[in-house]
Amino acid sequence: MSKRRRFKQSISLKDRLANFAEEALKKASNLPPGTDREEMLKKVRQADIASHMDEWTHTRGPQPPTRSNDDP
Repeated sequence: MSKRRRFKQSISLKDRLANFAEEALKKASNLPPGTDREEMLKKVRQADIASHMDEWTHTRGPQPPTRSNDDP
């Protein structure tokens, strides 16, 4: 069995996604209108959505109810 290579990220996922989105937006602004530009803008939107999902999963907002040992 092969060993899994693990390492600690030095930059948070939120920051990496923000950096990626910023760079992709710069690249998209330099591209002429067309499919390449649309694909790059799609990646920017996906990174933005991923950032929001990561933030959502790490918030301590309303939590689902937990069952106690007394519940059947």
